[in-house]
Amino acid sequence: MRLIDLRSDTVTRPSPAMRKAMAEAEVGDDVWGDDPTVLKLQATAAERFGYEASLFFPSGTQSNLAAMLTWCQRGDEVLLGVEAHTFVHEGGGAAALGSIHSHALQNEADGALSADLVARSIKPKDFHFARTRLLALENTIDGKVVPQHKLEAACAVAKTHGLATHLDGARFMNAVVKSGRSAKELSEPFDSLSLCLSKGLGAPVGSLLFGEKAFIEGARRWRKVLGGGMRQVGILAAAGLYALEHHVERLAEDHANAAHLAAELSDVDGVHVHPVQTNMVWLDLSPRVAPGFVAKLAAQGVLVSGDSRVRIVTHLDVTREDMHHVAKVIRSVVG
Repeated sequence: MRLIDLRSDTVTRPSPAMRKAMAEAEVGDDVWGDDPTVLKLQATAAERFGYEASLFFPSGTQSNLAAMLTWCQRGDEVLLGVEAHTFVHEGGGAAALGSIHSHALQNEADGALSADLVARSIKPKDFHFARTRLLALENTIDGKVVPQHKLEAACAVAKTHGLATHLDGARFMNAVVKSGRSAKELSEPFDSLSLCLSKGLGAPVGSLLFGEKAFIEGARRWRKVLGGGMRQVGILAAAGLYALEHHVERLAEDHANAAHLAAELSDVDGVHVHPVQTNMVWLDLSPRVAPGFVAKLAAQGVLVSGDSRVRIVTHLDVTREDMHHVAKVIRSVVG
């Protein structure tokens, strides 16, 4: 029985060509700043995304945290969405390690934070309040591409009040491909950006943090403090370079496979399928269907995540034929 793992796009395995690039990578000591493959990845990515510099991190959680620690001091405040990965899924690192206060705002249905809500949430200059220093947004969020004009409006309000702006762009390239706009254009409103290489892009590990040179130098110090200093890491940077060169445009295939699966499940009784934009299919299960649903799929070789709300994530290791098979398994389980 073949296992079809749709729990996340983090489960991808390096392709033979990516493994070859990794095996042949020229390496140095990145803590000393002389790993040539890391330097190439950072320079290539910074130019492509329109930033002065970038920095390679072991994970997106660490790059997001380093960004917040660089922008904020103890007792400062970051505004973010109540559904944001930085607020929900990153272990409270900003509070635990930076004494940074998180003010979570209600996301709109499309994942955006309204400019009016951001404006109302910025604290006055009064020692009774935490000092609002940073607005942290996310794109994509739960598979949704946040409308660019809403991102721009929220960032404009933040900058008017002297706040820095950060984007958790773990799946940013999905937004780029879906929108048909350039990475430079979509990242323009943000002072810093975190990009994950190990999700849809298919690298085994790693994220990049982008910003001005002075910001990146500050983040480099925090990366070391957080235990993210790595040595001959060009082996991993080579995978990131390969991913940026070969795995961006193909994200459209993941989007198409997700849309196809959603269409095949649209008439299944007891399963509500949410509209699909990128590579995530969200299912709301009726009380009749939900009990044991995830375990029953796993018993037939299909791995998904959730309970009464189920997330299915397509990626480069699954095919259109796999989507047909998954639809059949779900129908049999529901039936």
